[in-house]
Amino acid sequence: MTSHIQVPRGAHTASAEGLVVPRGHGRTLRAAAQEVTFKVTGEHSRVSSSFEVVVPPGFDVGAHVHARSEELFYVLEGELEMLAFEPRVRTDGDWRDWESPSGRRPVSAGPGTVVVVPPGCPHAFANRTGKPARMFFQASPPPDHERYFEELIGILDSGGPPDHEAIARLRARYDIEQLTPLRHEA
Repeated sequence: MTSHIQVPRGAHTASAEGLVVPRGHGRTLRAAAQEVTFKVTGEHSRVSSSFEVVVPPGFDVGAHVHARSEELFYVLEGELEMLAFEPRVRTDGDWRDWESPSGRRPVSAGPGTVVVVPPGCPHAFANRTGKPARMFFQASPPPDHERYFEELIGILDSGGPPDHEAIARLRARYDIEQLTPLRHEA
């Protein structure tokens, strides 16, 4: 007697195919303050969006927190100063001065460094060197960060200093509570 297994519509089968994005491929958005290449989007994953991000010298994303999003950062090239903890006191100045209740301070993150940020955890990254840095960035759930990057690049590419009011409105729509300002020194 032969047994037949019925696969529900939309379920993965042996004929399902994964996504392969070769080096140098993906949709890239560029502005003077940032370059983001979309590697995996909500179209391809229910779990997360993945990006390759070039962080130019002088760029500081500013400390911020997400109520719902989880993020992972993996430094590929260069060096970034990174923060991933709740400070004793959230000051609105420079997050580099923050310290956690257990004594943690922001770290210098070189190639191979991984930073995981759960929802509700303040975090930041900045390139304080004279050379661009490159990192792999993953945000869950998709597609909020995809839409956020599209709109942010548009604001940053408009010329002149960043429009902090426009960035604040954008971040409020995408689960981002900004704690210290975004800065870009060209």
